[in-house]
Amino acid sequence: MKKYYTVEKEFKVEFYDVDSMDIAYHGKYVNFMEVGRCALLDEIGYNYINMRDENYAFPVVEIKVKYKRSLKFNEVCKIVSSITEYENCLKIYYEIYNSEGKLATVAESSQMAVNARTGESMFCCPESLIKKVEEAMKKGNSK
Repeated sequence: MKKYYTVEKEFKVEFYDVDSMDIAYHGKYVNFMEVGRCALLDEIGYNYINMRDENYAFPVVEIKVKYKRSLKFNEVCKIVSSITEYENCLKIYYEIYNSEGKLATVAESSQMAVNARTGESMFCCPESLIKKVEEAMKKGNSK
């Protein structure tokens, strides 16, 4: 899988993320992915505000998650988010590492561009997103 652009972001597993055994609840990993996705979109300069301002919505159409190790309450973890597709849809691959640096979770999300005015699905991403990703790739990966 080709990774076009990658960003790393630390996050803390909070009390509201865990169950009675201080283990991160499996459903919370979607929130952790959103932390990584927002950091990635901010870094390339095309975040949800930019999408909205251009009258696009990017609903998630598919998520895949594989749990390898548990994350625990109060752990400072790292999510590595990589764009793997950006022309036809926005596909992001995630690796979540626990506080010991061990791979805990791998995941992938796919989002499709939708014209926010008409509700019509777009079968390619907006030119502005494609341009931002390509500009970011020229500068190189960061954070």
